Amino acid sequence: MSGQVLFDPIVPLWLLISLALLCALAMSVALWRGLAGWGFRGLAGLVLLAALAGPVLQTESRAPLSDIVLMLVDQSASQRLGDRAERTEAAAEAMAARIGARDNTEVRRINVLDGAGDAGTEMMAALNQALAQEPRGRIAGVVALSDGIVHDLPSAPDLPAPFHLIHSGLSSDWDRRLSVRNAPAFAIIGEPITLTLRIEDMGAAPEGSGQATLDISVDGSEPETFVVPLGRDIELPVTLPHSGRNVIQFSVPTEEGELTDRNNAALVQINGVRDRLRVLLVSGEPHPGGRTWRNLLKSDASVDLVHFTILRPPEKQDGVPVSELSLIAFPTRELFLEKVEDFDLIIFDRYQRRGILPSIYLENVADYVRKGGAVLVAAGPDYAAAESIYRSPLAQVLPASPTARVVDQEFVPTVSDLGNRHPVTAGLPEQASWGRWLRQIEVTPDAGDVLMTGVEDRPLLVLNRVEEGRVALLASDHAWLWARGYDGGGPQLELLRRLAHWMMGEPELEEEALWAEANGQDMRIIRRTLKEDAGEVSITTPTGEQVQRQLVETLPGRFEANYLGGEIGLYRLKNGDKESVIGLGPAAPREFEKTIASGDALAPLLEATKGGAFAIEDGLPSIRAVREGRPAVGRGWIGVMPREAFETLDVARAPLLPAWIVLLLTSGLILAGWLREGRR
Repeated sequence: MSGQVLFDPIVPLWLLISLALLCALAMSVALWRGLAGWGFRGLAGLVLLAALAGPVLQTESRAPLSDIVLMLVDQSASQRLGDRAERTEAAAEAMAARIGARDNTEVRRINVLDGAGDAGTEMMAALNQALAQEPRGRIAGVVALSDGIVHDLPSAPDLPAPFHLIHSGLSSDWDRRLSVRNAPAFAIIGEPITLTLRIEDMGAAPEGSGQATLDISVDGSEPETFVVPLGRDIELPVTLPHSGRNVIQFSVPTEEGELTDRNNAALVQINGVRDRLRVLLVSGEPHPGGRTWRNLLKSDASVDLVHFTILRPPEKQDGVPVSELSLIAFPTRELFLEKVEDFDLIIFDRYQRRGILPSIYLENVADYVRKGGAVLVAAGPDYAAAESIYRSPLAQVLPASPTARVVDQEFVPTVSDLGNRHPVTAGLPEQASWGRWLRQIEVTPDAGDVLMTGVEDRPLLVLNRVEEGRVALLASDHAWLWARGYDGGGPQLELLRRLAHWMMGEPELEEEALWAEANGQDMRIIRRTLKEDAGEVSITTPTGEQVQRQLVETLPGRFEANYLGGEIGLYRLKNGDKESVIGLGPAAPREFEKTIASGDALAPLLEATKGGAFAIEDGLPSIRAVREGRPAVGRGWIGVMPREAFETLDVARAPLLPAWIVLLLTSGLILAGWLREGRR
């Protein structure tokens, strides 16, 4: 039971105050004039004022509530190292028994699991959720059994009671960690970039030489081994070997006695991009299509274009003195002998043999293709003539031969069945509304893939690979009609852009490719092929286990499969002769960045709540009651704060001055005052 006096005035407060002032004034006048009986009349006024104030005695019937101690049990990945999980569970059961043995005290156990993705140990999030479910007035303390490595400390709540840590580490624990301090997401192919690594020992590491062995592997190849110092930042120059995704794996061997080898390796995935794509465009004569090629290539900021148009062939004799010509000489030797390998793509646009490029130069271009270069021929009537570029050493690499026939007939370009599967022509927009072209050069395919057809299904666009290089033939010079919007136009810009980038070996346009896209630990495997069926993909996990997944066609020429990776690390994919690698998970898992248990990370919270940290191996602390504001930790003990919370079961009110008492007291005091005055 608990009682208190409350006031519930019968009249407004301003009126009550006014009456009190009036009574005080009357008593002051009576006292000043020396009137008899003023004291009894003043007491009568006080009784009336007290009655008007409405004093009430309120009594409550209360039931005491137990104190609650929150016990956070860390079950994250770092707590599964060695025998930490068993040690922590045994300590949790013992602490729960000690706390529960106290009078009027309950234990609430909260298991703290790994955060989503690579969030680490989100203990404060679990604590906030637990506090939202319990009355803060009953929280007597918080006890965390963990390794002390918490990754969301900034979101720690304002606790009403002490916070204590009992960590699971041993004084003999040690670990070696490899971390990547600096790694760009993109890098230019052929130019060195600098990665910053660090290998360091943590905890009670054994005495050693101060050096470690570092293995570096690119795209799953055989690793190269280096000896590097411990405890220092290592700047490592790396040059990416190819465009697209480059997976670089760094690892150090596991030493005896380490807590874990999960932080002995790191994966870095860097996308290789070309600095500038160098294109040589040679136009045999001015024509509307030449401007189309020039505008396309100049619109791409990553392309360096060198364009020559032959305005004055050698056979042209018009009598104009050479000194009066504004034309520059065509630097044939420099371009086609000395610097031909500097270009990523050479385009011959309506070019025909006129004695400008000797056969040895064109032979050099053919060798350039075989060594990995790319040549695109945009053919006009010149390709069917006797002076055709096909009648040169370049014919060795061209994919189709001319029949000497020029078809001057309207037609709508059509994507072939094979073209619907090839990334250069697959999915081109609004194919049903394409405009007409007016001329096509009849050719006979000798090799390669026919992606587009024209008049009577004759080959229009033919692509081929020659050893390490690529060649393409567009058997029409009327692609510019789409750019002018003739007959509704068409996707000229997209088609020529894809064609040019396929020629330059862009990974996203490879017709035979295998890669994977990661979302956390989920892997989407993608196989692009011109075949009708892709079969199964073989997945080799970081532990060496092999898993098979069936590839299912989702779009023409595109097959996919899904796989959930169970481990963080490097996965190898293989389908037929295509292989690829992908890294799942972060470069270094956050849970294993720091593995030595301590209370350093939680020190700000422990200090703010006057709590303390203990190690399980030193013995579990006893439990004591402490008052608010007092230190809650000592040698071998931790404190909880009794909250003395209660639940109100019933409330009763009774007036302190019933009406009959007020009437009796007031009447008696007035009578006493009258008698006192009469006696005088």
